[in-house]
Amino acid sequence: MSASAADVSAEGGIVWPDPAYVARVAERVAAVLERMAAAAGGRDVALVAVTKTFGPQALLAAGATGCRAVGENYAQELVAKLDALGAAGLLADVPDVHFIGQLQTNKVRALAGRVAVYETVDRSALAREIAKRAPGAQVLVQVDATGEPGKGGCPIEDVPRLVDECRFFGLATLGLMTVGPTVGDTADTRRVFRSVRTLLDRIGLSVCSMGMSDDLEAAIEEGSTQVRVGSALFGARPPVS
Repeated sequence: MSASAADVSAEGGIVWPDPAYVARVAERVAAVLERMAAAAGGRDVALVAVTKTFGPQALLAAGATGCRAVGENYAQELVAKLDALGAAGLLADVPDVHFIGQLQTNKVRALAGRVAVYETVDRSALAREIAKRAPGAQVLVQVDATGEPGKGGCPIEDVPRLVDECRFFGLATLGLMTVGPTVGDTADTRRVFRSVRTLLDRIGLSVCSMGMSDDLEAAIEEGSTQVRVGSALFGARPPVS
């Protein structure tokens, strides 16, 4: 069964994911946690289960298998999932939602009250809009540590200024987030992660969100406190329609 095959009943209502699906996700969560523990050397590292492009049952399965947070990339998709789960009376079964995709300011209003942590604050205008729509919201500043087109993030040299602006706007600025390089060897990946962790320590923040399915070990060994994992938990992503 695919990740979304059991999402909707014939009548269009949300149904709890079938036990076989939950068992598969639980097995994969356990395997990822083992990988994380081996790299962490006794440190606590949080897992964000990335549920983008998967149906509502992925959010429910994440909660059922002990994940405390899920990550979503697309505002419209997230709103649709949460509305469907809310209509079915299942919102209480959804872990905290982290928004981990590039975010337009005109989408913030729809997300206010639905997102626990905005991980991709990359400019002053976005910070200001989040503060307006969700005063005191928890945020991470996204760092562009690779310079690759299309990844988003604040240039690394501008991060301290943006952190100060987030604080000025009254946002609970917890830490930094980055995406590792798409191309390059392990040494390049480690260098990127190390630069972000060094910056985090210099600014005096606590949450360092970096590392995904393919590079979580390197990220953790370089100081990540939170990894964002999707395909290793839920399998290949369905195509975006």
